[in-house]
Amino acid sequence: MKKGLFIFMFLMGVVSVSAYDVAVQNADGVTICYNYINEGTELEVTKNGYSSSYSGVVNIPESVTYMNRTRNVTSIGNYAFSGCHNLTSVTIPNSVTNIKGSSFESCSGLISVVIGNSVLSIGNNAFYGCGLTSIIIPNSVTSIGDNAFSGCSGLTSVTIPNSVKDIGASAFSGCYNLTSVNLPNSITSIGYMTFNRCYALTSVIIPNSVKIIGEKAFKECSSLTSVTIGNSVTIIGNGAFQGCLQLPSVNIPQSVTSIGEYAFADIDMPTVVSLIKDPFPISGSVFSINTFNNATLYVPTGTVDKYKETNGWNSFLFMEEVSGDSNPTTNKCENPTIRYSNGKLLFESATEGAICQSTITDSDITSYSGNEIQLGVTYNISVYATAEGYDNSDTVTATLCWIDVNPKTEGIENSVSQVRARAILIQTNNGTLNISGVEDGTDIDIYTSSGMMVGSAKVSSESTSINTGFRNGDIAIVKIGDKAMKVVMK
Repeated sequence: MKKGLFIFMFLMGVVSVSAYDVAVQNADGVTICYNYINEGTELEVTKNGYSSSYSGVVNIPESVTYMNRTRNVTSIGNYAFSGCHNLTSVTIPNSVTNIKGSSFESCSGLISVVIGNSVLSIGNNAFYGCGLTSIIIPNSVTSIGDNAFSGCSGLTSVTIPNSVKDIGASAFSGCYNLTSVNLPNSITSIGYMTFNRCYALTSVIIPNSVKIIGEKAFKECSSLTSVTIGNSVTIIGNGAFQGCLQLPSVNIPQSVTSIGEYAFADIDMPTVVSLIKDPFPISGSVFSINTFNNATLYVPTGTVDKYKETNGWNSFLFMEEVSGDSNPTTNKCENPTIRYSNGKLLFESATEGAICQSTITDSDITSYSGNEIQLGVTYNISVYATAEGYDNSDTVTATLCWIDVNPKTEGIENSVSQVRARAILIQTNNGTLNISGVEDGTDIDIYTSSGMMVGSAKVSSESTSINTGFRNGDIAIVKIGDKAMKVVMK
């Protein structure tokens, strides 16, 4: 009798977890379910009852009005869209700060996700097994959970911004078609199986910020032909690069103090460079028998006898000393510049071969509830440069907006008005605003959010710089002629 009572109570618990508090149609007529959170002041998207009925395109609104009360949508709940195989596209608004665990797990038809630029964390299994082909992770994200994008077999490239500090275990494991990944300077470790079985990955640069390469981090990345290990790495975990069959050589920096079993196993490498001046014992399984028997091990000048006396290293039949006893310095890419010309944004870094990685968000492209929408036509731009053999540059930001020039819309009924507009590019740096694209002679005034003027200038040569006392994160009100806009200082 007691056993039956326990089962009944357990099932009742499941019912309460699956329930939702509010169901409201968005602007597209799609009904989205929510639960109250933060003492009822905010809403979290939740599952639509027991079914996986979300399908097609879903645009999550920033706020929801229900019974004349408006609340912001700030979270995507656990399992909110999980198993919705017919879901194809989702827009997550800027109001959301948290994408919780398994939110979109096994949404095999989901190929497009726009993540708002206020999201701080992407939870465990959040996009596990999704059909994503690309993803832009905004600069607001600080953590990516375990298995967050694992099994996204269609994903071909990913850029992880410098805001990310933690990447969870198996975060990109099983992304079979992932050919490139840019790791930020902000992370200190690459976790357990993070990029395991990324069969198409061809090269990886591990930045100098990384201290630990975790167990099986790049195991079976069978197309990997180039690995640059940053000069702060101290631990290379068990099986870290095991089965990277195409890897022709590896440079082990001086900073390394531990190399786990099978770290470079199953690879027949003709060259191994170790810059460790005082070799420590390693397992005889770290390298393949063919590497030990045929590869040339290059070691710092004056250390070859130490290597011949140290377990594991002394399994190499061929050793040579090389001049220089420290890891070559890895320089940063030059910070990119941002320009706007003839309808195009142009990014350029002075570093040869650098590729600029950019994120552009448009505050107008989102969902609203109400009878009026104010279009600011403002784009927030973040860009940094990457190049093989270099650390990523710092992130450079800018705001691109348009100023109407004698717009005429009155009386037009059947066509879109041709509005003449001037593109304005605003960049901030340590309290200074650099503004370009403005007509000569235009007055520019800078105000705080409380209305106090902190700087002004008259434009010449279509650009000007204005020094202010603003700090990073402050809001500047930039008034250009009779037009005003908000800019976040960076």
